[in-house]
Amino acid sequence: MTSWTQRRSYAATGREPKPFNARTPDSDFQRDRARIIHSAAFRRLQAKTQVLGVGEHDFYRTRLTHSLEVAQIGFGISELFRDRHADQPDYAEWIPSQCGIEAVCLGHDIGHPPFGHGGEVALNFSMRDWGGFEGNGQTLRITARLGEYSEHDGYDLTRRTLLGLLKYPALFRELAGPPPVQATATNLDAWRPPKCVLDSEADVLDWILEPFDAADRARLRSFTPRPGKPGKTLHKPFDTTIMDVADDISYGVHDFEDAVALGLIGEKDWQEIDALIAKHPDTPLHADRDFYRASLFSGSTRRLKHAVSKLVEYFKSEVRLSENADFTHPLLRLQATMPQPAATILEGFKTLVMRRVILSPEVQTLEYKGQQLVVRLFEVLRENPQRLLPAATLRKFEAAEMPERVVCDYLAGMTDSHATRTYHKLFSPEMGSVFDRL
Repeated sequence: MTSWTQRRSYAATGREPKPFNARTPDSDFQRDRARIIHSAAFRRLQAKTQVLGVGEHDFYRTRLTHSLEVAQIGFGISELFRDRHADQPDYAEWIPSQCGIEAVCLGHDIGHPPFGHGGEVALNFSMRDWGGFEGNGQTLRITARLGEYSEHDGYDLTRRTLLGLLKYPALFRELAGPPPVQATATNLDAWRPPKCVLDSEADVLDWILEPFDAADRARLRSFTPRPGKPGKTLHKPFDTTIMDVADDISYGVHDFEDAVALGLIGEKDWQEIDALIAKHPDTPLHADRDFYRASLFSGSTRRLKHAVSKLVEYFKSEVRLSENADFTHPLLRLQATMPQPAATILEGFKTLVMRRVILSPEVQTLEYKGQQLVVRLFEVLRENPQRLLPAATLRKFEAAEMPERVVCDYLAGMTDSHATRTYHKLFSPEMGSVFDRL
């Protein structure tokens, strides 16, 4: 286990950090979790879009509350595994600790830019000549490179925590493919980035995967080429699969809850989910069909929350610990999976939220506006760095081999409101003051 609790700074200097709080097996992961929680990037998630725009209402999730819920679900899954496999040492040894899985889940979204996936597409378009942009890749960049806890190693997290954050273990240049033929700033649909590690963190990827044998490394980094689309990675590490299924449950059920509470999804829409459940009479959901129909749309927040909690518990309890025999190392061979029919029903929730909320013209209008705002800011800041960049960012810009990446990092770190205020300072005649801090 020693190599998995190593940090990049320790590998470089040989100085091992002191125990965190107490000399326990979880001490290194306690430190990882604490550094993520107390980081600026984590705090900024409170003002970054999850599904609905920040500031539209005081009820629904932001990236911060979503991340907290993913951490709670991820810990619950780990505890279920620990209970089910207590008599199987080969499994139990590798199930992540509470602090370990919470560190991965809390940190999984900190690379997402303002305005959700719309902002991600906008930054990928803006960086099209300089290595592109992708939110998961930016998460690794922040945690391993930019974060405030070390000079060169970001938050200086353990190798295992960084491995858990490695959701798509291949490089941008490997997956991107040829650029879209239609390249316009007013329609960015063709510029959705590959899910990847940014090329600037290729050395970090090598360090994370160093303990695995060559066959495991190659297989983990394998991907499927897709004509006309970015390539798609095929495998995820063990801790990542726990985080990933927790993320899916949170997205499918909690974002559904937000949509119901705000009246964006109604009882008529529920018929789609009910029809899926009806096909599986052996599930607990089937036995409670009348309860869910009555509780979800009763108008009572208490009854809504009760029903949502039961849904989360059902999906969480269905997660299984399986093995991928293609790998030899337990951190790659072990996998958290959602079996049928739970997987199909959860996908139904996600599809409904996507169609009725995310793809609605009202939400798409806000996303498009955010995209245009980000593209314009990138262009102006890149062309006027001395005039417009804060002093600390300007120093990085002037010292960088690729200064465009510095502008990208600066914009990606903004909250929705910060990006909006910056735009208005620059382009709205009645906004802005010499007393406004950049």
